[in-house]
Amino acid sequence: MIELNLEFSEDNMAANMQIAIDGPASAGKSTVAKLVAKKLNYVYCDTGAMYRAVTFAALQRKVALDNDQALKEMLTDFDLKFVPADPEQLVLVNGQDITRQIRSTEVTNQVSLVSAQPSVRQEMTKRQQEIAASGAIVMDGRDIGTTVLPDAEVKIFLIASVHERAVRRYKENVKKGMATDLAVLEQEIKARDYKDSHREISPLTQAQDAVLVDTTSLNIDEVVEKILKIINQHEKY
Repeated sequence: MIELNLEFSEDNMAANMQIAIDGPASAGKSTVAKLVAKKLNYVYCDTGAMYRAVTFAALQRKVALDNDQALKEMLTDFDLKFVPADPEQLVLVNGQDITRQIRSTEVTNQVSLVSAQPSVRQEMTKRQQEIAASGAIVMDGRDIGTTVLPDAEVKIFLIASVHERAVRRYKENVKKGMATDLAVLEQEIKARDYKDSHREISPLTQAQDAVLVDTTSLNIDEVVEKILKIINQHEKY
């Protein structure tokens, strides 16, 4: 099961929309989605953290990352919770706080393999759809607009150059005190892009009705403002 222990105001809930934000690694999805959700007083769901949590749990329990059946069995005892905290919400699996661990290089480099497994994809999609059922949610990931929430009222597809995304990841790692190399990060991002866009189940692709937003030359506030304008335009029609 999964719980979102998040509180939000009903002052700005009239539209009750589902907002899907997709895009490749380090395009700024999570950061932007959190801010958009806060502006709208909507719930935010980080689906990437869900797949990372599954990956970390599999590594921790020494479950083969390409063994679909073994991962399916593991998920029968996989209680995932998002708990509000400052500066970021916590990710708990079976009561263990794994917020920091799921951002490790090992998890980052293996999550595409785990998320490509049919049973994992099916279970996480089901849980995500349950979370979004009541609307008033901003959800980001790789296949939200195409598979998880195909009827979402607003769909955004964020992109940025590989170099820009590597620089962003480099700065994040330095801030966290993690050893990193910009050239290596670029290669890892390219490799993950390929894996995400070429997997058989729910590959990374832009939904036909999604609005493309290139964040390469934009700062976070500018991206948020652009998305809010897109949402406001939808509400007018």
